[in-house]
Amino acid sequence: MAQSMTKYQLDHFRDKVKRELDPMIEQQELLVRQYVSQATDTASKKLAKKIGAQSIIDKLKEAEVKLQEAQATAKTFFKKKATSETLKSKLDYKFASNDKDERINVALCEEQIREWATELAQQEIEKRPEGKKLSQLKQVKRVALDTIMEAHAPADLITNLDKVLQASVGISWNNTAPQLTNA
Repeated sequence: MAQSMTKYQLDHFRDKVKRELDPMIEQQELLVRQYVSQATDTASKKLAKKIGAQSIIDKLKEAEVKLQEAQATAKTFFKKKATSETLKSKLDYKFASNDKDERINVALCEEQIREWATELAQQEIEKRPEGKKLSQLKQVKRVALDTIMEAHAPADLITNLDKVLQASVGISWNNTAPQLTNA
């Protein structure tokens, strides 16, 4: 009967797969993130125009500017009119503070459009070489982790993991430490 693996052996193999593949995945994710950001900016503008949100956002911007001007005028007016201590103490805090109401505003609309556009951009990036490579690296990691969980003996597992990693990303499971030179 073949020797079964202990939990510690399984953990070691999982950790080693992550140690080998996670840096490559992170590097590819950074590269993809750059393209997603650029594509999101472009897609946000196009999407807002396409679905008719841009005219609504423009109207909201205009209204917010007018509202801010009116609020500033009102604050200034009431602060100046509160000349006595009695009037100052009765002045509503909203006229003295810079709190803004949490209502639907331009920033909220633009954030919603950006969120939707990010999803669309992510789908587009997956079609690019960088996105495809990221997907492949994640798939290699999944296959390697599945191989670990499905293995029955450490020797078989090492052979299978070496095959998976060599075929997909060109690295060997059996890494050796570099020889130190006396310099």
